[in-house]
Amino acid sequence: MKFLIMTDLEGAAGVDSFSQTRTTDEAMKRPGMKQLALETNACVEGIRAVYPDAEVDVIDGHGNGGLYPEDLRGCRYIRYGKDFPHHSLPDYTALLYVGQHAMAGTIDAPLCHTYSSLRVQYYRLNGVYIGEFAAFAQWAGMHGVPTIFLAGDDKAALEARMFIPDIETAVTKVGTGLESAEHLSSADACRAIREGSERAVRRIGQFTPYLRFKAPFTFEARNYDPIANPDALSGKPGYLLVDDRTYRIETSDYRQLPFF
Repeated sequence: MKFLIMTDLEGAAGVDSFSQTRTTDEAMKRPGMKQLALETNACVEGIRAVYPDAEVDVIDGHGNGGLYPEDLRGCRYIRYGKDFPHHSLPDYTALLYVGQHAMAGTIDAPLCHTYSSLRVQYYRLNGVYIGEFAAFAQWAGMHGVPTIFLAGDDKAALEARMFIPDIETAVTKVGTGLESAEHLSSADACRAIREGSERAVRRIGQFTPYLRFKAPFTFEARNYDPIANPDALSGKPGYLLVDDRTYRIETSDYRQLPFF
C-alpha cells in the first residue's frame, strides 16, 4: 500500500497570520513548520495503524517551504514543484491532506487563498469556483487515486465535504476571520488527525476517485492586479484575455491548467 499526503502550512494549528507563512524569517515561520511536521507525523501514524508496512510520500506544498524534512518520521519528503513529477502521478492507494486552508474569498477562513495569496482572486473550473483542494483531488482522481482525508481549519473541512461529502476530516482550528482563529492545542490537533486518518484508511474501500470535472475544461482565473504581460498570455494556444485582470483557458488537457 502506498499513500500520498499533500501538506500546506496555513492550515496547521497555531498558524493564523500571513506573517507566519509568507516570510522566510526563521523565527516567525519555524513554530508553524514544527507543528505541521507533528500533524503530518500524526497522519502517518494513523495510516500505519491500519497498514503497518505502508509506504508514505509527503509533499511539501507550501510555496516557500512548510516542512523541515528531518522532522518527518516514517515517510519520504517530496518538494512540490521541484521533486514531484508535475505531469504524472505515480500509483498511490489514496491521497490525504494535512495543513489545508480554504479557497480564496471564503468567509472567516484563516489565511484562505488559491495558490497565491498575493495574486489570485479566484479560480473557476467549468463554472465552479475551486481552490487547491479540488484542483489536486481532481488530478489524483484522473489517475485513479481517491481523496480520503483532510486536516485543516473548519472552513477547509467544509470545502472538502462540499466536493467529497463522505471524506473524513480533522479540524485543527475554527476560523474567525482572514487572520484570526480559535486553535486546538498541538496535542489535540495531532490526536484528531491521527484518529481521523486512521478512520479514513479503514474506510478506504468506500471511496472512489474524484472526477467531478469532465473535459473539455473551461478554466478562468482573475488576479487582484492587472496581468503583467497580457500580450504574451493571450498569444498562448487556448488562452483568452477576458479583461486586464482575467484570463480563460479552453482545453481538453488538464495538464495545461496552472495547477502544476
